[in-house]
Amino acid sequence: MRRSRTVAITGAVALAISGLGVAAAAAGPATAAPAVSTATSQARTFQVLAKAGVSADALARTLRAAGATVTAKNTAIGLVTVTSTDSRFAAKARGLAGVKGAAADRTVGRAPTDLKVKPDPVEKEHVFNKSRANGSTKLPAAPEDADPLDGLLWGHEMVNAFEARALETGDKVRVGVMDTGVDGDHLDIAPNFDAALSRNFAKDIPAVDGACEFAGCLDPVDHDDNGHGTHVAGTIGAALNGVGMSGIAPDATLVNIRGGQDSGYFFLGPVVNALTYAGNNGLDVVNMSFYVDPWLYNCQGGAPEDQKYPEAVAEQNLVIDAMTRALGYATAHGVALVGSLGNNHEDLAKPRHDFSSPDYDNPLYTWDTAPWERTIDNAKCFDLPVEGPNVIGVSALGPSGAKADYSNYTTDLTSGEIEVSAPGGWFRDGLGTDSYRTNGNLILSAAPLNVLQASGEVDKNGNITKLGRDLGVLKSCENGKHNENTSECAYYQWLQGTSMAAPHASGVAALIVGAHGSGTSEANFGLAPAQTRAILMDTATNHACPQPPLETYLAEGRSAEFNALCVGTADFNGFYGDGIVNALAAVS
Repeated sequence: MRRSRTVAITGAVALAISGLGVAAAAAGPATAAPAVSTATSQARTFQVLAKAGVSADALARTLRAAGATVTAKNTAIGLVTVTSTDSRFAAKARGLAGVKGAAADRTVGRAPTDLKVKPDPVEKEHVFNKSRANGSTKLPAAPEDADPLDGLLWGHEMVNAFEARALETGDKVRVGVMDTGVDGDHLDIAPNFDAALSRNFAKDIPAVDGACEFAGCLDPVDHDDNGHGTHVAGTIGAALNGVGMSGIAPDATLVNIRGGQDSGYFFLGPVVNALTYAGNNGLDVVNMSFYVDPWLYNCQGGAPEDQKYPEAVAEQNLVIDAMTRALGYATAHGVALVGSLGNNHEDLAKPRHDFSSPDYDNPLYTWDTAPWERTIDNAKCFDLPVEGPNVIGVSALGPSGAKADYSNYTTDLTSGEIEVSAPGGWFRDGLGTDSYRTNGNLILSAAPLNVLQASGEVDKNGNITKLGRDLGVLKSCENGKHNENTSECAYYQWLQGTSMAAPHASGVAALIVGAHGSGTSEANFGLAPAQTRAILMDTATNHACPQPPLETYLAEGRSAEFNALCVGTADFNGFYGDGIVNALAAVS
């Protein structure tokens, strides 16, 4: 899962969304900053993790006695958030009794100099092909008893979702979407959206996210200023309601447990708070299509090049410890966890050097925060959450069933880094056919109107602009016409990434819980996460490695760095894991 799992393509234009933040640029090791005073007139924020056996309340008392102001406590895992005017309070806290780790909180700071990922100018130039196959401008026929755009959902077809819904639709199953938010007013999301149970744990940061849109910089639980979370939610559980598209589990309850910023960063505090909330509030499945910033890899004890910066090492240790606790807590409380494997076209068993970390410029650091080259030891470095305990890792496939060029994989079948594969979209699939480099090779799902209007793809009157048409934006209305009243219409966009593969698996996981759970538990629907995982893997459709097993993407215009060696058998291999998730087999 090295590198952002949420790099998505709208008409193959790269978006700066969860976890990628800054474009990865090679930079030499930074030089240490001059010594600075530890005192500051501004209160800074820090996170402190209690040692095993020490409660959050006890730790809070210790930190108050050390002069800090406690602002939040996660009692489930013992994480305490404090403020202090001592800029080196994290180092001081690590010397206190009962403290496992401490680091500067990432929810303060300033935006990097290059927040947006630059689009690929070659892939930007293409024409939308609605049918994927023959260039027709007519929509493909939708399956029987489906929604108008369902004929475009090749991913649903690949995982047999349309056939599965005759047996199970996910009714009463709660799926948490831990992402950039969910547009709860979207016509395809609203029928299944639980606003009362939803929470936003990621307060907007003006320096990173831009001006706050709502009082207190806390977006409502039914709002998404990025679009990524709404797209994920649509694939999982868009309603079967005669409008737009339907989800893999069209009757599942969708719960927004927002852990990501508008800008796409995912910081430790919001993520662990969302995970423990999911465990405490009866969520059956949680989708995680991101990695925790600012470290692409969190290395226990730091990477060799990190040693000159003790705070960088301490921060990575804190992320590993806190995420391990939070993931374990959620699993112990009945939550099946699904994560995207990553878009760095990387062999997870032999990770390349990391040139992108840290990807966020925090003024609490006492070094030049430009990313530096880091040597990654796979034995002690982790991409979180997907390489954390109990997380189901999902790789991405194109319409042909081939591994998407960007998707991570592994040559170590004992590592537990990959469990299954699922449709994630691949713009360059179909080389030599009319579908090559068309939007139809991507994944279609729900999009917030406010995001499309901000990008210029939809105008103020709700009409799709030329840019929107070029990028494949679609509109579907309750009356079957493009009504000028946008409240009766919904919008959809094409994205690709392992971010799009994970929700296909999460939707199937929701169907598994609905079909095989007891439904008797007060907190969860009644299927242990280990059982959900086992059924998802055991019923996946086996897919053998390509022959020859070295998959090259040179003909698609990629460099030799993208070449990937598939290791294993049809039963289990490094491209497909236990196979392609199969909704029909899973619920039968």
